[in-house]
Amino acid sequence: MIIYGELSDVELISLIREDDQNAFAEIYSRYKAVLYIHAFNLLRDREESKDILQQIFAALWSNRKDFKLESQLAGYLYTAVRNTIFKVIAHKQVESKYISSLAEFIQHNENATDHLVRQNQLSLLIEKEISQLPEKMREVFELSRKLNYTHKEIASKLGISEKTVKNQVNNALKILRLRFGVFIYLLILFNLK
Repeated sequence: MIIYGELSDVELISLIREDDQNAFAEIYSRYKAVLYIHAFNLLRDREESKDILQQIFAALWSNRKDFKLESQLAGYLYTAVRNTIFKVIAHKQVESKYISSLAEFIQHNENATDHLVRQNQLSLLIEKEISQLPEKMREVFELSRKLNYTHKEIASKLGISEKTVKNQVNNALKILRLRFGVFIYLLILFNLK
């Protein structure tokens, strides 16, 4: 009968390569406490420290057939714990940067989308108000503001004087300013801006 507690690490590793679960259990019981303390001192998180130990020992068992001990087992296990912790920390930093970037992207897109929605609503409101102008005034205003015709071009096209065109545009602007002045006031009042 083998007394596993009296075997060296090299002998235990040799037995592990032959699928000896008792040899593995002996290595686990020898090193779990000191490796846990080592992991906890670096992480300050009990559950993560336990998870890292589980990963280290699971990897040792999974790779037992190919495992070659080239130095002290304790040194190998300490290094494995440290490297795994560095990977966990690096992953957390990448995850944190990703989450921050995603939150910034969402915030920016929400603002951009909100801006577009409000811009579209305002455009519809402007179109509605323009459509309610008297017919001739609306026609002159649309030629001036939408199609960028000069007053001279509008006068020629509609067969009216440039002074009439100027008056119609100015009157349309006054009407729209009055209507939108109230709208802007309401936006500010209800904090919809």
